[in-house]
Amino acid sequence: MISLKETIRVHRPVAECFDYTADFRTTPEWDATAFKARKISDGPVGTGTQFEVRCRLPLGSIELLYTITEFEAPNMVTLQAESWLFSAVDTIYFTQDGDQTRIDYHADFSYKMPFAALEGVLKSGMQRMGKIALRGLKRALDDSNAPPEISPGSAKADRLLWPGLAMFSKWGYRRGKKRWDPMSASLKGQRIIVTGATSGLGLATARDLAERGAELILVMRNRERGEAVVKDLKAETGNMAIRQELADLSIMGEVDALTERLLKAGEPINVLVNNAGALFNEWGTTSEGLEQSFALLLLSPWRLTRALKPLLEAAEDARVINVVSGGMYSQQLRVDRLQAIPKNYAGATAYARCKRALTVVTEEWAESWADDGIVVNAMHPGWADTPGVESSLPAFHTLTRFILRTPEEGADTIIWLAAASEAAKVSGKLFLDREPRTTHLLARTREDASEREKLMAFLEEFEIEDSMAA
Repeated sequence: MISLKETIRVHRPVAECFDYTADFRTTPEWDATAFKARKISDGPVGTGTQFEVRCRLPLGSIELLYTITEFEAPNMVTLQAESWLFSAVDTIYFTQDGDQTRIDYHADFSYKMPFAALEGVLKSGMQRMGKIALRGLKRALDDSNAPPEISPGSAKADRLLWPGLAMFSKWGYRRGKKRWDPMSASLKGQRIIVTGATSGLGLATARDLAERGAELILVMRNRERGEAVVKDLKAETGNMAIRQELADLSIMGEVDALTERLLKAGEPINVLVNNAGALFNEWGTTSEGLEQSFALLLLSPWRLTRALKPLLEAAEDARVINVVSGGMYSQQLRVDRLQAIPKNYAGATAYARCKRALTVVTEEWAESWADDGIVVNAMHPGWADTPGVESSLPAFHTLTRFILRTPEEGADTIIWLAAASEAAKVSGKLFLDREPRTTHLLARTREDASEREKLMAFLEEFEIEDSMAA
């Protein structure tokens, strides 16, 4: 048997250290030997939870099955590991030590035949890997990552256009993931609104944020589906602080009713994720006479965010995340074309134009709200395999299905913008795979300052018209 004993200290509350470490899905963030981890059992993390962790060791790649055998939050967790190479028992203790948390990590390894005879030779290597892993855990829990910057490779790819587009695929996601910093920030006590949370990116976002302990308000338009989502998320994560708010966000009257309810409750909002959207292949108008793409994709998030600004300011360190689309790279901001007309209507073009405008709004808000304690960023998920893409762009889905990202991969940057400490250090940026990226791949899509001013004045007119009508 080989025994490892390591101790680290970090300036974090005991509960936060426990929550992060006991969920072994985080191991690739701090253990250099681990490259993939997932929870394979149902329900919240606790006794009996199982994780599948894949590691690279000198003797080859192995798959470890970890099972939590003791779970005494927030002070101790024990995990039993099994693989073809060895068995292990990891016991981790968390103790308040002045203004720090002391973490004592004990691990006992028993190699299986014929490798058991080599334990003496392997001991020093295993102990060295243990020390490196605990240094990685300390770095993760110290949570002092630098502000995000675009990598030289991504900047070059954006300049060359086609390599930049290739990064929208699942291969781009996997490339970017290799450079990511750990994300250990706790979301307990954070109130987060996610729109469009029934499926796809929104549901993947809600699930992850719920697991991180956030209090969630999920805006959905179908009561029955919404209730089912909330019930499933509570059962899966053990987080009971999840509720739905009903609203069809393409209808401004329902947007106003939603904001009125939230403002009346007066609860500060830490994060607002404007994710709700759809690509309409047929031209149409809402019951209020607005072109439907414009209403849902641009006017709705603009109106919702503006109305909730007092609650965002009350949180003091709030974040707004606008979900846009890589399709916007094909379009220039033209305010006179934001409300599509029936003639020569193309749903993908209408969608892209509104997402381009929302990106500009993001930049304008970031500048004008800089002194209000609100960080505003946009992200695009790359090419993700969501129900919306499959139904709205069937030909595109068929051609690209082998390179599409999963909803979880597409949603990752939303989650990072909501949770990561370093994501609050920049504002007014467009992100892909946790990197700030260019907002224009083509020179011809760049707008001038007058068109940006025209956009903001144009959106303001809808508020003026509504107040006059009232």
